Amino acid sequence: MTAILVLLVLVAAALVVAASRPNTMRIERVIDVAAPPDRIFPLLNDFHQWRGWSPWEELDPNLQRTYGGPAAGPGAHYAWVGNKKVGEGRMEIVESTPVAHLNIALQFIKPFPANNTVDLTLSPTAAGTRVQWVMNGASPLMMRVFGLFMNMDAMIGKDFEKGLAGIKRLAEQ
Repeated sequence: MTAILVLLVLVAAALVVAASRPNTMRIERVIDVAAPPDRIFPLLNDFHQWRGWSPWEELDPNLQRTYGGPAAGPGAHYAWVGNKKVGEGRMEIVESTPVAHLNIALQFIKPFPANNTVDLTLSPTAAGTRVQWVMNGASPLMMRVFGLFMNMDAMIGKDFEKGLAGIKRLAEQ
């Protein structure tokens, strides 16, 4: 009986701590690329190009992809269905400002449903371009509980870093 009571107190404490955490999340990574924005932008603005740099592409050799809308820019969309490492989801370019910015609506279906926004921003620098990758979204209670045990920023951030390194590699070739 004491063990059950202790377990209930621990669960209640975890829920209280999780409930006090922010109900939104933001993950952001940046890289400097020795290439002009006009060399980088096409890699981002066309979902077909993501196969060359996206960190999730190599996680499932049998990944099923569906492209729709225009080839690039606003209205272009990409859907995927894959193994448990990549899940299932859909992205659509909502806004595209040539050589400067993309806004993407990102919908995860599996392993858990979520709707996020992604912003990819290119800023010219003296040595080339700074590429910023930001994902914003809601953080429901269960995600905040999960966040007590797993650092979502570190977990997703490492994927962003890998993707940005891929963009850098392709743009600097």
